[in-house]
Amino acid sequence: MMDWVPVVFIAFKVLVFGTGMFFAIKWHYERGKKEKEKQSAVLRAGGKVAAIFVLALLGLSLLTLGLSKMLGLDLAFS
Repeated sequence: MMDWVPVVFIAFKVLVFGTGMFFAIKWHYERGKKEKEKQSAVLRAGGKVAAIFVLALLGLSLLTLGLSKMLGLDLAFS
């Protein structure tokens, strides 16, 4: 017989997170209606953050690859 505790906890977690996401989306949508003129600035800032993140990720990947080759690690997939 299956234990009921994980089922209850997972159902509660889904309910709490679902409710939280609903109200977060609703709040952001209503706030966005009030601030239409700031939308382009927010999109521009989000684009800058995304670009910085991608460049940092690329730099970290190259640094990791270079360090692993310098240490003589084998990174072959097969």
